[in-house]
Amino acid sequence: MNEKSCSFHNEKELKNGQIEGVSAGYSPPCDKDNSALLAFREIPISQLKNHRILQALTAEACGWAPGVVSTEVLRAQGEWEAVDNIQPETGSQTSSDQPGQLISFSEALQHFQTADLSSFKKRIQPTIRRTGLAALRHCLFGPPKLHQGLREERDLVLTIAQCGLDSQDPVHGRVLQTIYRKLTGSKFDCALLGDHWEDLGFQGANPATDLRGVGFLALLHLLYLVMDAKTLLMAQEIFRLSRHHIQQFPFCLMSVNITRIAIQALREECLSRECNRQQKVIPVVNSFYAATFLHLAQVWKTQQKTISDSGFVLKDLEALAKKSPRRLLKTLEIYLAGVSKGQASLLAAQMCYRAQAPRSKDLTFTGVCDLPPPSSKSTRLS
Repeated sequence: MNEKSCSFHNEKELKNGQIEGVSAGYSPPCDKDNSALLAFREIPISQLKNHRILQALTAEACGWAPGVVSTEVLRAQGEWEAVDNIQPETGSQTSSDQPGQLISFSEALQHFQTADLSSFKKRIQPTIRRTGLAALRHCLFGPPKLHQGLREERDLVLTIAQCGLDSQDPVHGRVLQTIYRKLTGSKFDCALLGDHWEDLGFQGANPATDLRGVGFLALLHLLYLVMDAKTLLMAQEIFRLSRHHIQQFPFCLMSVNITRIAIQALREECLSRECNRQQKVIPVVNSFYAATFLHLAQVWKTQQKTISDSGFVLKDLEALAKKSPRRLLKTLEIYLAGVSKGQASLLAAQMCYRAQAPRSKDLTFTGVCDLPPPSSKSTRLS
């Protein structure tokens, strides 16, 4: 009985001794251990496997080596060997939950100025070819020809209009993301394909399908519109008008049509006089685009136009823009001056211009909804 008691007592003391030993062996890490641990954590992952501690841990001990290497082990070894190929992040925002950097108009333009566009330049036709009486009339009464030193800049504008949207080009993607974020006020990027582009006024989930005939120039014009502080207010005002419950229209698709008008006006030399005066082409084309869009919005709002009138409005707008580009540019100038004073509105600029300009025969925009119903009574000729 005593031997059993002693044996039980000895086992209890042994267990208690082991527990106390473990407890005694454990102590909170001291400052030295903390510093060593922090130093170990600061080692880049690409250099981790070269550390002497891990080399010692992974070295073969006592000549032991596995007889058969499983596929899991080989796959893990391959992943470990690929650690050297992992590049540490340098602040680039590549994840979908982090917004990318916005792109300015000048940066996007520089991308095309430095790119090889020779294959696209072969497709352009800088001016309209006229023959017979049309050529004689244009020579005698038409606008002046563009100065020789400005023709290369004009050709660049027309060449960009031949370039399509390339979803693999990061600059193209940044242009799309900037347009989306500026118009919607979103702080995050969106997918390059999706139904959200229809909310901006494209016809489908892929904006590239709406750029036929105008190419990337249409997106550059939208970028110009949203990246300038003054024209951004105008773009947002027009965008709100496009979402009106009655007068709604596809904003981006309408912008594409106005870019098409700008291209035609440039090729027909309607902008040559203004380009020669400013000794620039791209800024004149940009301002002409913005001024034409502004005039469309003014007509749309004041004359209560709807989507059923869009064809008539665009036809009359093109005729006016080619005939009186200086008038449209003046209206834009008045509008932007109002923006600086905090008094800009789609209606104010038009009313102010009419008060300052001399009376002239202005084109009226008549849509189907504005036509009077046919009279039931026939008129007699006297």
